[in-house]
Amino acid sequence: MTERSSTDTLNLDHLFRLDGRVAIVTGASGGLGARFAKVLDAAGATVVVSARRAELLDATVARLTRGIAVVGDVTNESDRQAMVDAALAVSGRIDVLVNNAGIGTPMAAEDEPVDHFAQVVDVNLTSLFALTQLVGRQMIEQGHGSIVNIASILGLVAAAPIKQASYAASKGGVVNLTRELAVQWARKGVRVNAIAPGWFPSEMTTVMFEDPASQTFLQRNDPMGRGGEEHELDGALLFLAGDASTYVTGHTLTVDGGWTAR
Repeated sequence: MTERSSTDTLNLDHLFRLDGRVAIVTGASGGLGARFAKVLDAAGATVVVSARRAELLDATVARLTRGIAVVGDVTNESDRQAMVDAALAVSGRIDVLVNNAGIGTPMAAEDEPVDHFAQVVDVNLTSLFALTQLVGRQMIEQGHGSIVNIASILGLVAAAPIKQASYAASKGGVVNLTRELAVQWARKGVRVNAIAPGWFPSEMTTVMFEDPASQTFLQRNDPMGRGGEEHELDGALLFLAGDASTYVTGHTLTVDGGWTAR
């Protein structure tokens, strides 16, 4: 029997660790955003969390080991700069950006006011680009960084029977913006990827998860027969944020129980 060399033993723990790194998470006052912040914190990162509601944001920070709260609106230029400044104040760099802030209200396309459509696109896409551009400049200067955009399966397929024209359009834009920025910044050390969650409990899906008819629809149509559970996005986030995905960019990772594979 041949004795194994010590070099045959792989230590892969570092692939999902973020010790000493600095991350920004938007839309972190609750739901998935608060969970993302908790996961990055547990992996060792210092996490700058931002949202509009101060009391909820304070509750998020209270659950973190190294959390920094910046109350702000992603649509506001000075608030976006404040997020970046807070992150840079930690150690002069930004390693991870998670663009999670988003809004959406179901309504029929023929009834949706154009200004409402524009507001959804502004929050979900335009402001995402503005913050990503700001952080991207810093990441390019430092020569590394990972950007994770939270898209949606509704950026890949229609929302039917739910009517979500503005939301679907904005998330479709996030998916292709992810590809474009990834290609532009690939040789500058900056990776840009996206997660497209399926049906997960959040503020925007509260009614769906509390409505028996909606749950029956989900059970019948999702290949796994259920919606996602909060923890089932943890691995996808850590994979794209850290060193386990150093040769992955421009990718949208669906976490949807097989919804888009139907």
